[in-house]
Amino acid sequence: MTILGIDVGGSGIKAAPVDITTGELLAERHRFDTPQPSKPKAVAETVADLVHHFEWHGPIGVTMPARVKKGVTLTAANIDKKWIGTNAGQLFAQATGCPTLVLNDADAAGVAEMSFGAGKDRMGLVLMLTFGTGIGSGLFIDGILVPNTELGHLKLHGDKAEAYAADSARKRNALTWEAWATRAQEYLDHIEFLFAPDLIILGGGISRPKRMRKYLHLLHTQADLLPAQLQNEAGIIGAASAARILADGHDFGF
Repeated sequence: MTILGIDVGGSGIKAAPVDITTGELLAERHRFDTPQPSKPKAVAETVADLVHHFEWHGPIGVTMPARVKKGVTLTAANIDKKWIGTNAGQLFAQATGCPTLVLNDADAAGVAEMSFGAGKDRMGLVLMLTFGTGIGSGLFIDGILVPNTELGHLKLHGDKAEAYAADSARKRNALTWEAWATRAQEYLDHIEFLFAPDLIILGGGISRPKRMRKYLHLLHTQADLLPAQLQNEAGIIGAASAARILADGHDFGF
């Protein structure tokens, strides 16, 4: 079964058809710049352009840098604030003519890793953490997504944890990888105290193999700690995989 996955980010919107039985992209990924300002109508038009590029007719899955409940975006991270309260699922469906499932971008990355990557066949409590501009999170219990967690917003040193330990904090403060790993370790300690996960998957820009070699050996957790495997394709793959429930004729609860 093939479904088109679309990953909406603050700087770019990318898409590809995905074989959701294997997680493989069936065509080269295509990307357009995110419109600036990234207001709903403009982004929906760009998503429609991607659908037309692939001459796609059928269900689509779309990630958003936002908390999403029943297709409505309730927050807006790295995207125009006009998205808050927008029925994104309805908007994209109208723009593309395709049945549409919308979910949070970190949740989508987690779905991809649980289906085809580092979390495949793992039971128990699994936590996907994406380190980039912020810290995104995807929480799974026995393979079932608990949607819309915002664990980058846990308090650490009197502020949001992502302000202290995201990859953007490393860049902003010109930290060495060793110094950043100390901050990341504090965050992971806090996460483990609160949730006691069985597996933590580290994703986002920090999961690139060349970067992992600079700091992974400095992190220590009681949980298994693994790098994400799907890199920049995780959002596309996860969006397509989540949208399978539309192809199966079901509604969705997130």
